[in-house]
Amino acid sequence: MIKKLHEMKMLSKFPLVVLLTLLMAACQEADEYEAPILPFLGPRDIEYSTVDGEEVADTLYHKVAEFKYLNQDSVLITSESMKGKVWISDFFFTTCPTICPPMTSQMKRLNEMLKDLSDEIQFMSFSIDPNRDTPARLREYIAMHEISASNWHFFTGHEAATHQLGVQSFLVHAGADDTEPGGFAHSDIFTLVDHNGHVRGVYHGTDIDEVDQMEKDVRKLLEHDYGINGSK
Repeated sequence: MIKKLHEMKMLSKFPLVVLLTLLMAACQEADEYEAPILPFLGPRDIEYSTVDGEEVADTLYHKVAEFKYLNQDSVLITSESMKGKVWISDFFFTTCPTICPPMTSQMKRLNEMLKDLSDEIQFMSFSIDPNRDTPARLREYIAMHEISASNWHFFTGHEAATHQLGVQSFLVHAGADDTEPGGFAHSDIFTLVDHNGHVRGVYHGTDIDEVDQMEKDVRKLLEHDYGINGSK
C-alpha cells in the first residue's frame, strides 16, 4: 500500500517536472537568441526548405535593388562597387524650394559627425529630377553648399527608375507632382542600409533630433553587427 502511494505521488509530480524542463529549455533558447540591434525594415518573405528531412523556415528580409548611376564627376557608380559599406541616402533635387536645402544641410552635418568612420560609410543623394540635374549641375549644388566630403555621391540617372528605387528599395516617397513646389513630391527621409543591403532605419532628415539619433544608430550598427568600434 505504501509503495502504491509513493508511485502515485511520483506520478503526480511528473507533469511539473516536464513543465520545469520545458521552461528551462525555453529560457536557454531565449538567452542564446540575440535580437538585432536595429530592426529590419520593409516587406519580408518566408522561404521553406528541407534540411535532413525536416522543413526549415528562413526569413528573407527586404533588400535594396541593384542600381547604377552617374555621380557628380560623371563617373558610373554601381551598388556592387559600394558593397561592404553602410549606406546613408536621401532623395532630392537641386531646384527644390522647400525641404531639400535643410535636408542637405542636415546630411552634411551628419557626414561631419561621422567623419571618423568615413571609410565605412557611403553617403548618397539621388536626384529625382535628372533632366535638369546633370553632373555639372550637381557639382554647382555641392559647391553652393560647401560640401567637401569624399564619401558622398550625388547621383543622376533615369527619372522613373529613380522614383521607383526610392519607393520600393529605400522606402522613400518620390515622384513627379505638378501641384507641388518645383514639380516634384518627396519625403524628407534619410535611409540607413547595412552592409548586406537591408534597410535598418528611416529618419526624418529635417528633424535635428532624428538625425542625431541616426548618428547613434549608425555607430551601434557598426559596432554590434560588424565589430567596428563606432564610439567617439
